[in-house]
Amino acid sequence: MPGEEGTWIFIFGDMCVFAVLFCVFLEARMSDATGFASDQAQLNQNFGAINTVLLLVSSFFVVLAMRAVHSPALRARAPRLLVGAWLCGAAFLVVKVVEYAEKVDHGITPQTSDFYMYYFVLTGLHAFHLILGLVALTVLVNLAKKPEMSKGQFAFFEGGACFWHMVDLLWLVLFPLVFLAR
Repeated sequence: MPGEEGTWIFIFGDMCVFAVLFCVFLEARMSDATGFASDQAQLNQNFGAINTVLLLVSSFFVVLAMRAVHSPALRARAPRLLVGAWLCGAAFLVVKVVEYAEKVDHGITPQTSDFYMYYFVLTGLHAFHLILGLVALTVLVNLAKKPEMSKGQFAFFEGGACFWHMVDLLWLVLFPLVFLAR
C-alpha cells in the first residue's frame, strides 16, 4: 500500500465523515424533496462541471508525477506536473469563490434553506480539504525537486498523492449528489 499507515487512517476517517454527511444530506432531501429540487435548480451546474474537469486533470498530473519520481529519466518532470495539479486545484477554488459570491449576491446563504445549509457545509468542507491538498502538493513539489528522496520522504510523497486523489474522489461524489441528482 502506498504511503504511510497513518495517511490511510486519515483518508479512511475523512471518507467516513463525508459518507455520514452524504447520508444525512440524502435523508434531508427525502424529507423535503420539493424544496431541495427547487433550490438545487438554482445551482449553476457549469461551475460544478468545470470544477470536475479541473480536479480530474489535476489527478492526472499527480499520476504522471508519481510515475516521473519512479523513473530517473523522467524525474525532472515531476515538479512541473505537480505545479500543474496545484494550478488546477487553485483554479477550482477560484471557481468556488465565484460560485459562492454569486449565491451571496442573490441573497442565498446557509440560512436560506436546509438545502443551502448542506450545500455550503459540504462544498465548504470539501474546499477546506482541497486547501490542505494544495499545501500537500506544495510540499510534494519541493520533494520532487530533490535529487533523491529518503524512504520516509517517498512515503510522504505517495501519501500526499493519495490524499489529493481522495479530495478528487469526494468531489466526484459531491458534484452529482448536490448539483445533479433529483
